[in-house]
Amino acid sequence: MGNELFRRAREAVAIAEQSVNGQANLNSQEAIAIAKNELSSAFANSTIAEKEQLHKMQDQLDQFQSH
Repeated sequence: MGNELFRRAREAVAIAEQSVNGQANLNSQEAIAIAKNELSSAFANSTIAEKEQLHKMQDQLDQFQSH
């Protein structure tokens, strides 16, 4: 079984991306906030490789917020 917190973070970032693109029934700022929280939760319990991916996801969220 994989890292559940990492999976949840990845899913939250995907939902945030969908909301920014108008494809989800969730306010984009709320979706981004949820995703950031999930990333934060996942970071402490992740492997080095997962942390690298989490950093990339954080960069994605930062790009979403700047739009």
